[in-house]
Parts: sequence; structure tokens; C-alpha cells
Amino acid sequence: MPDAMTTEAKTQRAGRRSLRWLWLTAPLIVIDQITKWMVTANLNEYDRINLLPILDLVRFHNTGAAFSLLADAGGWQHWFFLGIAVAVSVGILWYQWVLPARGCRTLATGLALILAGAVGNLIDRVMFGYVVDFIFFYYEQWSWPAFNVADSAITIGVVLVLFDSFFLERRRIAANQSAA
Repeated sequence: MPDAMTTEAKTQRAGRRSLRWLWLTAPLIVIDQITKWMVTANLNEYDRINLLPILDLVRFHNTGAAFSLLADAGGWQHWFFLGIAVAVSVGILWYQWVLPARGCRTLATGLALILAGAVGNLIDRVMFGYVVDFIFFYYEQWSWPAFNVADSAITIGVVLVLFDSFFLERRRIAANQSAA
């Protein structure tokens, strides 16, 4: 019985250490919401301010997912994306809790960034029924879909998680096998 309690205590301590990476989440959510508030306070929908020859500040309302996927789906997608955002957020928090205390910095950081983006966009969907996008890159006739701080956090977070999965996980597995 003492061994089980020791393992449980170690798991809780490891979880608390992995959750420390969430310090990154809260400030990003705040920055995301402040930038969206600034855009909505100063621009009407579809207004554009040219910042650079390849960059405009815009105000778009995205009722879909990334790249406006399912934006014209008739309304059901609102609840679908809300559900996904809640499920992903809860899943990330749980996964952060069970991550080992050491050796998963890149993964924990990536998950914290994804969580920040998911919650930032979730707030928009709950408050407005759409996500406010405002960063718009283009070149001549080519353009990238408008995005926001939350989308940037998700993108960087996914890159970190993939990097961890493809490169760092192998090192952790090898280190655990050599230690055993």
C-alpha cells in the first residue's frame, strides 16, 4: 500500500510541475482578447488598414474554423466548434496533468499555446457567435486567410507538439530504455 501512495504522490507532483507551463496560457488569452477588442472598437467589419505592402489590419468575422472551414454551414457549426474547443481544452489540461515532470518542456509549451488559442477563440464564439480575425497577409492576387493571436498560438503550439512527437519523443523513449 505505501508504494501505491508514493506513486500517486509522484503523479500529482509531476502533474503540478507540468501545469506550470500554463503560465503561458493566461497572458496569451488576455493579449488575444485585448487585440480583438481594439480591432472591434476601431474598425467595422471588412474595414482594412494597410500596414505594409503585404500586410493589412482588417476586421473579419469567422463563423467557421481555420481557413473559414464550414463558415457557410448554416449555424450548426457554431455548436460543433464550441464543443470541440471545450473538449480540446479539457483534454489538454488533463494531458498536462499526467505529463512527466521532466523531459517534456517542448510538448508542455506547445500544449499551453494550443490551449491559449482554443480558449481565446472559444471566448469569441460564446460572446459573439464568431471569431474576430484581423491579421491579413497577401501578395498581389494571393492571400492568406485572416487570423488572430489565438490562431497564431495554436499554429506555433501544433508545430512544437509535432516537433516533440517526431524528434524528442524518440530521445525520451531511448533514455527510458537505457535507464531500465
